[in-house]
Amino acid sequence: MAEMMQWSKLISDKRFGLEQYHNPAPGTRSDFQRDYDRLVFSSPFRRLQNKTQVFPLPGSIFVHNRLTHSMEVSCVGRSLANEVSNALQKKYAAEPWCNKLNDLGDIVAAACLAHDLGNPPFGHSGEKAISTFFSEGEGAVLREEFSDEEWDDLIHFEGNANSLRLLIHQFKGRRPGGFAMTYSMLASIVKYPYESTLAGNANKFGFFITEKDDFVRIANELGILPRYGANGEVAFVRHPLVYIVEAADDICYEVMDIEDAHKLKILNTQEVTSLLMGFFDEERKTHMLNVMENVADPNEKVAYMRSCVIGRLVSRCAEAFVANEEAILGGQFKGSLIDHIPQLERDGYIRCTEMSWDKIYKASDVVDIELAGNQIITYLLGKFIYAVTHPQLNYSKLLLSKVPQQYDINAPTLYERIQGVIDHVSGMTDVYALDLYRNLNGMSLPAV
Repeated sequence: MAEMMQWSKLISDKRFGLEQYHNPAPGTRSDFQRDYDRLVFSSPFRRLQNKTQVFPLPGSIFVHNRLTHSMEVSCVGRSLANEVSNALQKKYAAEPWCNKLNDLGDIVAAACLAHDLGNPPFGHSGEKAISTFFSEGEGAVLREEFSDEEWDDLIHFEGNANSLRLLIHQFKGRRPGGFAMTYSMLASIVKYPYESTLAGNANKFGFFITEKDDFVRIANELGILPRYGANGEVAFVRHPLVYIVEAADDICYEVMDIEDAHKLKILNTQEVTSLLMGFFDEERKTHMLNVMENVADPNEKVAYMRSCVIGRLVSRCAEAFVANEEAILGGQFKGSLIDHIPQLERDGYIRCTEMSWDKIYKASDVVDIELAGNQIITYLLGKFIYAVTHPQLNYSKLLLSKVPQQYDINAPTLYERIQGVIDHVSGMTDVYALDLYRNLNGMSLPAV
């Protein structure tokens, strides 16, 4: 029989960095609920309110930012995980550890809140700007200063790996273990559980070399199956709950981007109705159309259809997880949960994806944000990296004085110093990055 992961080990409330204080005794709140609360009250989570999701941050029309997106993903993830939990508790009712399955919803809800913490400003274009700064920009001249592993980290910069770093790295003046989150929650955010040398052209990986040993410790504690590369590179299969976090994220960004596009008049009501009704059979469509006859506001009609689609996808993804649980536990599952839902809903999702690429992600305002964001991040990286490589210069001293003290720009190695710069730049909000760009260019000065 093929080796399989065990729920009894996969669900652990041991806290990273505080292992010696582990107390499994129950309290008013579970440790997984504490994870959730700790994230809500954290500065990196609050900063998400000023980071672009897809569309420019709101003027007269409010659209999603990283904060509202993460909150919605958390709600959907909790619902999806609870459906899975209910089914698995029936299957494993006789097992002594069955009550651990009650925690799936709280683990996933916290992981969903944290999944975008490491994303830089200006949406996904920010990730690309950081990686291409080194692969094809000013940073390329530094190649000989780094090992192959360090260089792969830089040219494949990945927001998911940065989220793990943000949560577990001991920044200067901070406590060991970073946020001191539970092992299960941390493993549940790592979508690509392998090092950057295995990233290939996809630019996807799960942890920087500075956090590699820490992730191995987490994975081994939870009994996650290893899948080492041909040359001994560190790789694991996914923690099963990653599939639920991923599905919640996929559902929200796809469906909510369409609702935002409707509010911004990129898509008209007829186009959106055709897309969202495509998830249902004729009987359900008739019922939904009857309900909408009592609603005059087009935005409310779209909101109603959106809620129906999310509810349907949550149920179908939960069913897909339960049906494929053994393959997931054995590390044999291929693709995402959405790839395994029934054809009707999968075709509906594919149509939404195609429309998004055709009309939303190529919209003028979206492209303008990507262009501006690329320019701003590239400029800031250039200035700060020049400063850490030439710290004796007067301008460098002035500029580096603006870097928050937790980022170790005086670390003993160049790789760690540049990591400190990336930590600073990736943690910026859109507004802060733009203001700093203007200030450094002399385009904006403090009032005198």
